[in-house]
Amino acid sequence: MSARKPFFIAGVQVAPGETQDIRMKISETYTGDSITIPMRVSHAAQNGPRVFVSAAVHGDELNGTGIIHELMFDKSLQLQSGTLLLIPVVNVFGFENNERYLPDRRDLNRAFPGRPSGTLASRIAATFTREVILQCDYGIDLHSAGAYRTNFPNVRGNLKLPAVRRIAEAFGCELILDVKGPAGSLRRAACNKRCATIILEAGEIFKIEPKVVKVGVTGIKNVLTRLKMLQGTVEKPLYQIKVRKFKWVRASVGGILKCHIKPGEIVTTGQPLATNFDILGERQKIIKSPDEGVILSVVTAPTVKPGDPVCHIAIPEMGTSVISKTLNRAKESGE
Repeated sequence: MSARKPFFIAGVQVAPGETQDIRMKISETYTGDSITIPMRVSHAAQNGPRVFVSAAVHGDELNGTGIIHELMFDKSLQLQSGTLLLIPVVNVFGFENNERYLPDRRDLNRAFPGRPSGTLASRIAATFTREVILQCDYGIDLHSAGAYRTNFPNVRGNLKLPAVRRIAEAFGCELILDVKGPAGSLRRAACNKRCATIILEAGEIFKIEPKVVKVGVTGIKNVLTRLKMLQGTVEKPLYQIKVRKFKWVRASVGGILKCHIKPGEIVTTGQPLATNFDILGERQKIIKSPDEGVILSVVTAPTVKPGDPVCHIAIPEMGTSVISKTLNRAKESGE
């Protein structure tokens, strides 16, 4: 049996059994100094899958950065085989400026796989694609909700691809959304390059939330365990369903909201989701659920205009009765 070869990235060699912190150049400042993406690369002595975990492709989504920091100092994360790339910040421009986008207002998560001679976004995407995506078999990209919303933790991926389905199920979220992602997104481009990639959507922007960090750390370790890169057992959720149908509920009038639901809650058709009040405190409208489902996302800002989102509902094909029964049994048994 031949010895394992070193792993090369950004001009750096990582020997088998070695872990290195590396900075991958993606651009330059006005003064010509290098701008780099930091990462930690662990290259186990035994052959196995190559996996990247990335965060802050949107510079204001910090939960993923917190998840990766926790993994970096998790003593139980002893890689048995394969190669693991932990990348706490991809969009360093947005991260530095507390911004979702790049300085030219482009969305990096719509620029993949990129072009080496293109815009700033396209060049960063091209470097990431060449150095990371094309060298990996699997990817996990960490995200949070957009501004003024919070997400119930859920995994998203193109479940038509067996390798994607394998790691999406292993991650362990209750909800798996069967969506391949928008054109230009990191996960869709990675899958097109035969690097099976999922995303975690959880929590809010500008925050590192302990509950989200716990979900992310457990999920990533579950995936690495399923891929036999770690020893241990995969932690399973109380329930797990795949969802292909979703519905946004939007405000029909401007005003101030009082929400009656929270992320992850099961709702029934006609159930009040929020009450809309005018500026003098008079009730204007009760916003009701158009269907039964699970709340994926809820607005966190109380003020809305007509058309603004109030919540996002995942609508399981089988309905919600099985979920309710499972949760009730767990509650009764004290789990």
